[in-house]
Amino acid sequence: MSSSSSDSMTDYAQLARSRRSVRGFLPDPVPQALLESLLETARQAPSGANLQPGRFWALQGEARARLSAALCAAVRTQQPAREEYDYFPQPMPMQLRKRQVASAQALYRSLGIARGDAAARQQQFERNYRFFDAPVALLVTLDRDFGHGGFMDLGMCLHGLLMAAHARGLGACAIGALASYPEIVRHALGLPEREVVVCGVALGWADPLAPDNQTQTEREPLAQYFQVLS
Repeated sequence: MSSSSSDSMTDYAQLARSRRSVRGFLPDPVPQALLESLLETARQAPSGANLQPGRFWALQGEARARLSAALCAAVRTQQPAREEYDYFPQPMPMQLRKRQVASAQALYRSLGIARGDAAARQQQFERNYRFFDAPVALLVTLDRDFGHGGFMDLGMCLHGLLMAAHARGLGACAIGALASYPEIVRHALGLPEREVVVCGVALGWADPLAPDNQTQTEREPLAQYFQVLS
């Protein structure tokens, strides 16, 4: 292996280990050319039969405000979620539930939100539907006719987007909560029924002083998910 190849692998490892979900952003705009470059880079992800599934919708102005208002209203009025695909296992196994709780606790702890402060927790959750006030708000959809493999390919593309953004000094956060109200999303934006709402993405320049940006989750040790069979 050449020295340059070794350096590239080290650089990527450092990039991957330093990336984290960003939920606090500076108001500085992201140039359209930079956003398009990130998406073109992300689209280089592997894709079975080169089908390249998924669409990215940049939400601006009235469209973004209308969607955020509709989703926040759904939360406040306790409308039941109507996901079109299962994100979490049902029921949630205890070992996975522990990871979920630990992740939430780390976030709320960084924000100084007490466990029993339901109002503050709801306010924080609603920030998902405001795309954390990021300069760029993306909606990600998948054509309903794609098989399950479309989610895998789109997931690799999303990872490519998050990594490309991080490499250019930006922060980003994938927002699965948007998939909880697909009918509201499609109606607010005038999207066709064939578009399955997969997630949102908040993207922009990270605010270094935002407390929620200090949250760091841990990954399972290698022995938990890698085994050699012979």
